[in-house]
Amino acid sequence: MSTLRVRARFSLAASVAVVAAAAAFAMPSTVFAQSPRDLIVDSLRSQFGVDEAPVSFTADEVPVDPFAARAPFGPGERLVYKVKVGVFGVGEGYLSVLGVEDFADGPAYHVAMNIDGGFGPLKVFDTYQTWFDVTTLQSRRFIQDINDPGYSSYRFFEMYDDRMRWERKDNDEAGDLGSALPLDDIAFIYFVRTLPLEVGKVYTLNRYFKDTGNPVVVRVLRKDRRETEGVWYNTIVVAPEIRTRGLFAEGGNAEIHFTDDERRIPVYVRSDIPGFPGSLTLHLRSIQEGQPLHPDARTEAEEARAARATQAPPAR
Repeated sequence: MSTLRVRARFSLAASVAVVAAAAAFAMPSTVFAQSPRDLIVDSLRSQFGVDEAPVSFTADEVPVDPFAARAPFGPGERLVYKVKVGVFGVGEGYLSVLGVEDFADGPAYHVAMNIDGGFGPLKVFDTYQTWFDVTTLQSRRFIQDINDPGYSSYRFFEMYDDRMRWERKDNDEAGDLGSALPLDDIAFIYFVRTLPLEVGKVYTLNRYFKDTGNPVVVRVLRKDRRETEGVWYNTIVVAPEIRTRGLFAEGGNAEIHFTDDERRIPVYVRSDIPGFPGSLTLHLRSIQEGQPLHPDARTEAEEARAARATQAPPAR
């Protein structure tokens, strides 16, 4: 078992600057080929790389927190997906709640999402990380490491709601927060899991951390049945749209099928990515359930797990 990971916040700018300067000094001028920003990105990737090994926690290892938002997920949750382009299986992906880490404003979930796949010469290797507050569910930090056909990008954002500013640590870009309770692309998925998701309802949320991404629109389209890996799930189908480039970009025809139960697990995700000969889709392969932090959510999860254990797999 892994222990619940907690890491104190530190001065990122100073740390990265020291590493970049040391690397530049140590490298002979004849072989110096990287720009200062490349060195900073390499340093950030080294410090904030994702450990691919799954983590799991017992209930005893994750104390309940009455101040946490009531949410169906928690540390240790790991959802593994088959990645397809059109009808072809081309790779694997996951969504993982890695733990809870300390920030100056309080504890935050650390979540990672990875998509690794390709079709012929067209390859996708995207990793996203988000840290969002366990009480308000607002984003504190967001990392995009995107490698898509014809497009690659590394962006490291810190959000400061006390100053209503976001700052990039991979360069000197900064701007005003689009919300006092900002969300990034991945924190947004987890926030949606806490909503009632009534069919026919449209949620218009001015919550994206960059104002240019607002409003975020979530349309609850219908209830459905979705089969994946031989298991049928009752689902609620949601169409999300964020005015930014990414998995849920405007015009990307994205859909997320959440389980129609207390877990709200994304069973199926679809997005049209420019340059691909078909939609990129994620199909749930396995579920490792986590430990919700809120006491009532923990009790609900434990009771629901006990009930599901007595059901035949097709009834899930």
